[in-house]
Amino acid sequence: MMNRKKAPPRALLTLIFTIVVFIILVVTMIIVGCVIFFLTQIGVLGISQTASAPIHFQIIIFAMTSIVIGTIVAALGSHFPLRPLNTLIEAMNQLAHGKYDIRINLGKHRISQELTDSFNTMAEELENTEMLRTNFINDFSHEFKTPIVSIKGFAKLLQKDNLDQKTHDKYLQIIETESSRLADMATNVLNLNKIEKQTILSNITSFNLSEQIRNCLLLLEKKWSNKNLNLIIDFDEHQIAGNQELLYQVWINLLDNAIKFAPRDGKLGIKIIHNQSDYQILISNNGPKITDEEKKYLYNKFYQGDTSHATEGTGIGLAIVKKIVSLHSGTIDVDSNKNETTFIVTLPLNL
Repeated sequence: MMNRKKAPPRALLTLIFTIVVFIILVVTMIIVGCVIFFLTQIGVLGISQTASAPIHFQIIIFAMTSIVIGTIVAALGSHFPLRPLNTLIEAMNQLAHGKYDIRINLGKHRISQELTDSFNTMAEELENTEMLRTNFINDFSHEFKTPIVSIKGFAKLLQKDNLDQKTHDKYLQIIETESSRLADMATNVLNLNKIEKQTILSNITSFNLSEQIRNCLLLLEKKWSNKNLNLIIDFDEHQIAGNQELLYQVWINLLDNAIKFAPRDGKLGIKIIHNQSDYQILISNNGPKITDEEKKYLYNKFYQGDTSHATEGTGIGLAIVKKIVSLHSGTIDVDSNKNETTFIVTLPLNL
């Protein structure tokens, strides 16, 4: 079966507009004609009726002429009032076919301006979403490919017979490190996917926040000890309500980031401020400054501002952190200057 050719939007709208005007004119003339006829019959209107042109005939001729003229005028003059609608329809069609950079201007009238702003905002959001999706796929592929290529390369080198034991062990260590990185990356992606689908916070319990953060520090002891970081811990014992498992991921990711970007012999600070209705958890280091431009993309998947540390992480951690904090009705901010960078997590005392 052959597909019917769709009528162009402009022609179709003009036809619909003309038909609507025609129907309105017909109904209006019928009503007016009936009213005039009724008023004439009861003598309210003193319209003379001649043999050559009875009142009924005069009304019909007048009505038909008005309908024809009105319909023609509507068809010819429909271009101007329908032009913004035609523009909007054409833009929507382009948007539906993936042209997200389309923008419109329907005029300076208040309603037209509101339509323009709404459409352009929608198009911009779709364009940004598509860009993030594309970047996610590209970065995801790159991040997974890098350790795989590394593992493959060093596995081939291990097949050589002339390797000394020290070099052999070094290559094995690299393969083990890259394998762990690949496993961590897969785990983070799965965690992020799971958390992003979650809209309601579950498994809420009351637990010792201070003890949880201390446990995270113990887990990461090897990392901060190897860099000889000076730990500055400033908090007492604090209880908080939340999902203990999810908040554990928040502190692990933030502390791991702070250690990763801190210079050797630098500092790592953890502070808890108990306010009237919330806690503020401050995790800081004296690493490189995060610029305002980097802050815009800081919580995007796979984004890493300092590419010199790219091989040490996946760039997924802060995306996970932000989602978990949001699930707890909290906020996360970053304050950064040339001397210190501080991530500030604000969480309500009770949920």
